[in-house]
Amino acid sequence: MKIGIVLYPTFGGSGVVATELGKALSERGHEVHFITYNQPVRLGSFTKNLYYHEVNVSDYPLFDYPPYETVLASKLVDVVKFEKLDLLHVHYAIPHASAALMAKQILASQGIHIPFITTLHGTDITLVGRDPSFAPAITYAINSSDAVTAVSQSLKSDTYNHFEITRDIEVIPNFIEPEHYLPKPEKDFKAEYAPNGERIITHISNFRPVKRVADVVRVFKHISDAMPAKLLLIGDGPDRYKVEQLCRDMGTCKHTHIIGKLKKPEEVLCISDLFILPSESESFGLAALEALATGVPVIATRAGGIPEVIEHGVSGFLSEVGDVDNMAANSLKILESDESLKKFRKNAKMRSEVFSIEKILPMYTNLYNSVLEKNRELHTL
Repeated sequence: MKIGIVLYPTFGGSGVVATELGKALSERGHEVHFITYNQPVRLGSFTKNLYYHEVNVSDYPLFDYPPYETVLASKLVDVVKFEKLDLLHVHYAIPHASAALMAKQILASQGIHIPFITTLHGTDITLVGRDPSFAPAITYAINSSDAVTAVSQSLKSDTYNHFEITRDIEVIPNFIEPEHYLPKPEKDFKAEYAPNGERIITHISNFRPVKRVADVVRVFKHISDAMPAKLLLIGDGPDRYKVEQLCRDMGTCKHTHIIGKLKKPEEVLCISDLFILPSESESFGLAALEALATGVPVIATRAGGIPEVIEHGVSGFLSEVGDVDNMAANSLKILESDESLKKFRKNAKMRSEVFSIEKILPMYTNLYNSVLEKNRELHTL
């Protein structure tokens, strides 16, 4: 198959999943074309069967905001025609689904019938998508897609609740490549950050208010009062200053490292003992799954799709949003002894195997084949 993948090329979960999906497809002989405004951060080096097409938006003085959706649609038309793609797979509804629909209609007027699949990832539905000004366009684009997937049952339900969707949505969860999360023996980073054997607590996010990173600091304060521990915060964003100030106020700065953005967060997870995800909203919780894949138990909230990933009391614990005391108590249950931590580590790794790429990828390829077959039947009359 020749597949065009449209994505946001950033550190966000939708871009990471879309990139890893494309790489996995290319490794299995499919030809994959990434179409976006910058090279995806997880794309890596030159690889057979992988191509990147940059969407260039000109800075024309007439526009306060460059018309990315229109330029993207035109680029899709060009790539489909000249690379002879079989289908498009767009990740994140805004504005990718509507751009794909526009491209599909333009191509149809030229006798080229290209189907497109829309994958919903989260804030395109639960946050941005709730803006009434977006609703008609999002609803129409989703209903006009040849197939629609959501990364969790929770997100599927939210989509039906917030929009007038008249078509089926298939749940295909996010996934991990297990070999990406094997221990890295090249350097003993754990000894550098925890030279006296302290427990290492980790959080990874884009530091937006919805991630409630301040709650991580508050939970860590409880942990560090009970045992020697270090906190590693990976990422950056609008709440970073607030978090830095809270560390100073709570007196945890000397035990806290705010590292910033990393292209390979698994290198930090490999030295971690516990991962904290206190979000008030998560469509799936990819960061939590990546922690599990590294054998790191997770303390998280019962928000969105997280309970579909974390087994309460087995691979971690779930608390209500904002319940710092409960999250701290659950953290100490895991960290109180080496035996307890070892048990939760084993369970975390086992849980992650449910979401292995080897189990999830066939769900996508089966969907691709089904969509292509329906498209052929529709246009060979």
